Amino acid sequence: MTLIFAHRGSAGTHPENTMEAFYEAERVGADGIELDVQLTQDGEIVVIHDETVDRTTNGKGFVKDYRLIDIQKLQANYKFKSKLFKKNRVPSLREVFEWLKGNDLLCNIELKNSIMDYEGLEEKVIQLIREFGYENRIIISSFNHYSIVACYRLEPAVEIAPLYSSGLYMPWIYAQSIRAKAIHPNVKAAPDYIIEESLRNGIAVRPYTVNKINQMERLMKIGCSAFVTDFPERAVKLREHKRS
Repeated sequence: MTLIFAHRGSAGTHPENTMEAFYEAERVGADGIELDVQLTQDGEIVVIHDETVDRTTNGKGFVKDYRLIDIQKLQANYKFKSKLFKKNRVPSLREVFEWLKGNDLLCNIELKNSIMDYEGLEEKVIQLIREFGYENRIIISSFNHYSIVACYRLEPAVEIAPLYSSGLYMPWIYAQSIRAKAIHPNVKAAPDYIIEESLRNGIAVRPYTVNKINQMERLMKIGCSAFVTDFPERAVKLREHKRS
């Protein structure tokens, strides 16, 4: 069965990377959530995609220049002007992990350290995973492949997966070389033969960001391991329809 990961929560219908988006992903029956993490000025792990707060909140400036207490005063629903979304805020990874205690969702953590060099981010994330005992529920991905290799060396029990956006030659070989159990390509860089050959070589494939029905159908038809989508409810309903 192709698993469904909710991209930044249910980012197509709810403010991205907020607890409300993650609640929605659970409600509609997603198998996992995908989120992004960065470090605040006081060294706390927060869940936000951009290096600045400008796009997704009513604040300005770099995440790294905010303390946790201050970044959580911002409203994280910039794109959603509905009355339903007024009190959304930037959650900490610890807050998300506390919530995960009440369900069985998988969690794909993307380390956002390709632009900003967040010293100690890998160590802090691994430490929190160990604290909660989530070694078997977490997947760590990043476009910074040095970073995920560092995570593997810190804790081999936690799965790592390289993110990439354009064609990669024999990606299953590359994944094996860095001890990754999966690859996370842009859906445009994941033709059928790449997915099928990766699966034959024991490497899971979880393309992003899969929002079109025909893309979802293609991936389900060839038995792709999983995909990441802004619309988990749409994907879950399609999967249920295919199985009925």
